[in-house]
Amino acid sequence: MQPSRSLSASAPNPVPPSQRRSFAPFSAFARHFSVSLAIGCAGFATLPALQAAQLDIKTATIADIQAAYSAGLTSEKLLGAYLARIEAFDKKGPEINAVITLHPQALVQARALDAERKAGKVRGPLHGIPVLLKDNVDTFDVPTTGGSQLLEGSLPPDDAFITKKLRDAGVIILAKVNLSEWAGSGGSAAGAPPDILKAGFIPGGFSSAGGQTRNPHALDRSPSGSSGGTGAGLAAVYAPFGIGSDTGGSIRGPSSHNGIAGLKPTRGLMSRDGVIPLGLSYDTAGPMGRHIYDVAASLGAMTGIDSADAATFASGGHYHTDYTKFLKRGSLKGARIGVNRDYLGQDPEVDRIFEASIARLRELGAVIVDNVSIPEYLRRARADIYNLVVKAEFKADLTTYLKTTKPGFPKSFDDVVRLSNDPATKYRSAGKAAGLKWVSSPGITFDLDDRVYLATKREILPALTATFEALMAKHQLDALVYPTMPRPAMPINPTDGVAWPESSTSFANFTGWPDAIVPAGITKDGLPVTLSFLGRAWSEPALLAYAYDFEQATKALALPVNTPALPTDIVTY
Repeated sequence: MQPSRSLSASAPNPVPPSQRRSFAPFSAFARHFSVSLAIGCAGFATLPALQAAQLDIKTATIADIQAAYSAGLTSEKLLGAYLARIEAFDKKGPEINAVITLHPQALVQARALDAERKAGKVRGPLHGIPVLLKDNVDTFDVPTTGGSQLLEGSLPPDDAFITKKLRDAGVIILAKVNLSEWAGSGGSAAGAPPDILKAGFIPGGFSSAGGQTRNPHALDRSPSGSSGGTGAGLAAVYAPFGIGSDTGGSIRGPSSHNGIAGLKPTRGLMSRDGVIPLGLSYDTAGPMGRHIYDVAASLGAMTGIDSADAATFASGGHYHTDYTKFLKRGSLKGARIGVNRDYLGQDPEVDRIFEASIARLRELGAVIVDNVSIPEYLRRARADIYNLVVKAEFKADLTTYLKTTKPGFPKSFDDVVRLSNDPATKYRSAGKAAGLKWVSSPGITFDLDDRVYLATKREILPALTATFEALMAKHQLDALVYPTMPRPAMPINPTDGVAWPESSTSFANFTGWPDAIVPAGITKDGLPVTLSFLGRAWSEPALLAYAYDFEQATKALALPVNTPALPTDIVTY
């Protein structure tokens, strides 16, 4: 998968061409954004109290923000409120450390979009809305690292397809955020002997480029991987929505452990062009947000057929440009919801919240079909099916991506292995270096023409999908629910050796099916738990509707204790 070179540049771009190639790491925050912070704080004294309107960014949906824009709020002023939280919490205070690069032209983008609005041009429901992009999504004007120090300073030749779609929709690119390096499983020691597994251990949300992101609900806990920076940043209210990517649970895990909403879409609904690949048989990008509405609103802006990603061809006739129209109270009434309990029993608090969630689904009118189990042989083979395909495809697909980088950056998987293990590089992740070295060892990783790999892709995955189709048909299900992660956020350095609990997430990647995630509750230790709605291909409208109905009934979104309310959260206009 190579970044497209044919994306249209005809749509107005709020960043002047002369400024498109400059960028600033987070350490330059004060120089670029001190003015915005002052703007964010100034509103409290500008209007009489009885005449002022206010927006609380901690609870506002994208729809609420657009209503405030219509009533006089500016994107520039809103941006100041989000920047104030980043300034207070990311490199100071609790040091969440979600941001790798703040976009130095974020204020320029906001002012240009405000000028468009004032002139009567509103691009759509995302006009003037800030976004956090996982730093494996290409942006032509700020670096894309994939979490690796080997790509620090690497400016892609153009935007990812979804990045361009967001810019055309009027989104403000606020920040590139941290991730588990190479999307976690890239160069992972998973499946290795115990000594190599120990040497290759990496906490979720850690990368050599970004360091360790911390969970805002509990600072000693992982934000999960690989989209941990997006998850932690949204939980800490750095922006209304963000973009992650998912190969085996990398949107679902961070959404769950940080207590936010998200969607792993049907493979092919969103283009992967310009997203650093992990395993294209399983890969997809996807939206994450503080509310299901925000997930739905952002999803519609990114769908569409992309000639650079053949997987999107199948979305013709299935994709929508507005998913918010499906969000209605009462959507669960009469829906047949299967309950998957295969991975329960790992944490009593998650089990308690899950059982309460099933009871609430019944109260909302869902027809509950209990104990719908995934065949044991598939559960036993889950890790092998995942690791075999990802190891083979990462080696090949990363090389394809790296060939598009400029001189001075690695050009192949072999270059990455060599440089990460070269003492002269002073690589900042010994675990990733060890994992990459093991994966590159003879006999560990299959090539794309290997019969075992081809049989897995061409025979096992279609048969697995047919099994899930039969399971849904047998019980006449509209969706299958399960606890997204059967354990709450794990310690950054777990003592029991468990960094990623056994869960059902990877089956959505094997089938290519969508999975919607919604907050369900908080454990007695203050850690979030979420509920997943898994459905057949292209069933995003129904899944988002079910998740929305549940969300509106439960209101389980919680502000993390380590990133509390600030005076600047209330924006007066």
